[in-house]
Amino acid sequence: MRAFLFPGQGSQSVGMGKALADASGAAKELFQEVDEALSQHLFRIMVEGPDSDLTLTENAQPAIMANAIATLRVMQKEGGFSLADKGDYVAGHSLGEYSALCAAEAFDIGTTARLLKLRGQAMQAAVPVGEGAMAALLGADIDKAQALADAAAQGEVCTVANDNDPTQVVISGHRGAIERAVAMVKDHGIKRGVLLPVSAPFHCPLMQPAAEAMEAALGKAAINAPLLPVYANVLAAPVADGEEIKARLVEQVTGRVRWRESVAAMWDAGVTDFVEVGGKVLGPMVKRIAPDATVRSIVTMDDIEGALAAF
Repeated sequence: MRAFLFPGQGSQSVGMGKALADASGAAKELFQEVDEALSQHLFRIMVEGPDSDLTLTENAQPAIMANAIATLRVMQKEGGFSLADKGDYVAGHSLGEYSALCAAEAFDIGTTARLLKLRGQAMQAAVPVGEGAMAALLGADIDKAQALADAAAQGEVCTVANDNDPTQVVISGHRGAIERAVAMVKDHGIKRGVLLPVSAPFHCPLMQPAAEAMEAALGKAAINAPLLPVYANVLAAPVADGEEIKARLVEQVTGRVRWRESVAAMWDAGVTDFVEVGGKVLGPMVKRIAPDATVRSIVTMDDIEGALAAF
């Protein structure tokens, strides 16, 4: 069995998508569709930067999605690839869940781009700059991370945001609490704590205003039944019903990204082949969760040709 995976924020880089668009009319067309849906020259920012513009949450989120779906579009239009024939599940990390839903044709590309633009804006606006923070805990499992978050909170928000793999957990909340947590890592048997260069504390209760904005937007969005079941971040389980998908996406804004559990659940369900589309960040996590899994990343035209031959 095979699952197709889609990366989240942090996988963006200036120049992304250019080689694909230069080599493939299908990719170029996809990027134009996204620009039109957003009434913005997003692809120009992807290709030319500056980095400060690309890393803005409201740009990074639709850009990462567009790059992944363009990769898939090339496979479909130029290689005759069918996700429904070659895959059993799709999943994405945080914003990547929207990419997964677009890949599975639950949302069309314009809807996905607009939802992610709004999601980025709403997440940025939910907490004044400087009040929130996130930190990666390296050499931490979920139990150690939870104990640290509880100890550092001291009346503020400090919670596990991303359970990425058995060795990496991300915490999120008020800046003071996150800074306390980083200072306390050694006391909790954690190798290292690193403050992340993010503009807001994602996946924690401070994001509630953004969750409400997404609930309103998703309530108006057209959704189809996905071609394949989609693993929801907040459940670490597959969903296929449109209204449940929307509900889980709302919960995802403030809820934990249960990535480690999702990959483990897919492995337990019989998935042995994990294919990351449009990035190379999830593959290493998968190998740490399911060491015997086969992992492939599809980013370049050469990767696409290799994958098409292998599938």
